[in-house]
Amino acid sequence: MGIFVQTLGFGIAAGAVISLGAVGFTVQFGISNVLNITYGAFMTLAAFLGYVLLNRGLDVWVVLVAVGVVIAIASAVFNRVFLSPLRGRGAGFVNLIIGTVAAAIILQGVIVIAAGPSAVTYGQQYGKTVSGAGLVFSLAQLIIISITVALMFGLHLLLTRTKVGRAMRATSTNRTVARACGIRTERIIDLTWLLTGFLCGAAGVALAVTTVTFDFSIGSTFLIYMIAASVLGGIGQPYGAMIGGLVVGITSQLGAAYWSPAYQDVVAFCILIAMLLIRPRGLFVAAGVNRRNLSAT
Repeated sequence: MGIFVQTLGFGIAAGAVISLGAVGFTVQFGISNVLNITYGAFMTLAAFLGYVLLNRGLDVWVVLVAVGVVIAIASAVFNRVFLSPLRGRGAGFVNLIIGTVAAAIILQGVIVIAAGPSAVTYGQQYGKTVSGAGLVFSLAQLIIISITVALMFGLHLLLTRTKVGRAMRATSTNRTVARACGIRTERIIDLTWLLTGFLCGAAGVALAVTTVTFDFSIGSTFLIYMIAASVLGGIGQPYGAMIGGLVVGITSQLGAAYWSPAYQDVVAFCILIAMLLIRPRGLFVAAGVNRRNLSAT
């Protein structure tokens, strides 16, 4: 029982990071209809940018925000310079996926050239621990969980309480109708890539902080967990991705504790395959609802 409770704590901490990345990934897809495989490479870039800034003496949480802003801008530029022209030339859904895969490989190669293939370490950041009810968290994990909750709540307010959020939901539901209603859908998509890019950058730094030691493959590996969380919750459903991230984080940690740490990725793959076979729309999408629909938020 003690092992289970302790593992549950690790799973919640891991799930918070997965949720942070998965929400950005699924919102990006839900509004722009692009399954952006480059998302994982951008997370890797964020982790290494954070490493560089930390070595310059900046506080890790200042670094998290700064890197989030940099990746947000890079994400929006990537969409505007690379993906938008492809869509303008009639590239279909599969063509765009192939394009993002190619871009991810190129970006990962650039990172290897710049930073090298060896693993690097953030060192112990806020290593004090806090325990209660059998759960043990490091201070860094608690802060990351708090930041994740705050960002998710902010996203909820944006989607439900603002004109921009309503425009984002309308663009997700039907871009043509939204444009006919006077919504500048291209600007909404640019804003979406900025917002989700920030979540991607923040998740990259948070992942590196909790992992401590990482290499150029960190984002690509973590992308498996984010896709599994997104599919579990329902692609395009931000609240589903939040819950899916927690489920994937907890189950993968339980698998590592009771099976083997080497098979954490296997657990994520099993969840992904099971959901695709049993309920491909996800647990939180009602039958008949368009997979890209954010209108339920």
